Amino acid sequence: MRLLIAALAAGAATLAGCTTNPYTGERQVAKGTYGAAIGAAIGCGIATATTKHGKRNERCLQGAAIGGATGGGVGVYMDVQEKKLRDRLAGVGVGVQRDKNTGIITLVMPGNITFATAQTSVRADFYPVLDAVADVLNEYDETSITVSGHTDNVGRADYNQNLSQQRASSVAGYLVNKGVAGNRVSAIGYGMNQPVASNANESGRSQNRRVEIVINPPRG
Repeated sequence: MRLLIAALAAGAATLAGCTTNPYTGERQVAKGTYGAAIGAAIGCGIATATTKHGKRNERCLQGAAIGGATGGGVGVYMDVQEKKLRDRLAGVGVGVQRDKNTGIITLVMPGNITFATAQTSVRADFYPVLDAVADVLNEYDETSITVSGHTDNVGRADYNQNLSQQRASSVAGYLVNKGVAGNRVSAIGYGMNQPVASNANESGRSQNRRVEIVINPPRG
């Protein structure tokens, strides 16, 4: 246990540890530090498992330092990408969410600004938004992207499933046409199966009609 604690400390020490949140102005533990700590633990474990008992302490700390730098790098990579996306998408109606545990960035695009009613082709006035997203994705080209389509519960399930798949494919295809490598992008339709709000009223149904772009951290 003492060895693991030392490893985590070594990983965290590869980064500054605390940063100022650019959105709230509050001091907080940097996301990269979480990555460094996880990387340190993994690095220690691999080094220990492949080393004779007498040198395990030394090898653990060496592995922790390497793993911490790698894990922290991924965290910083996603931090900067998130900041750029928030800057480029400010005021356009697209939500930018970040899972602090996985590092995944999700862009939530309401259906009413992305597509005309019952249509599967991206609205022309939404092109500049997707252009901005493509610019950032091309700059940070080590991520993988999953585009998912979602609907409300109005109408037949098979119709909504098909609509959601075609909309996800339209957004994914647009990004690929703007230079995002096709092997980084996948598209899936969930139909009415993943609501984020109640379908009992129009406000909730409007939230459920959406396309999400999930940006997954590099695997390292």
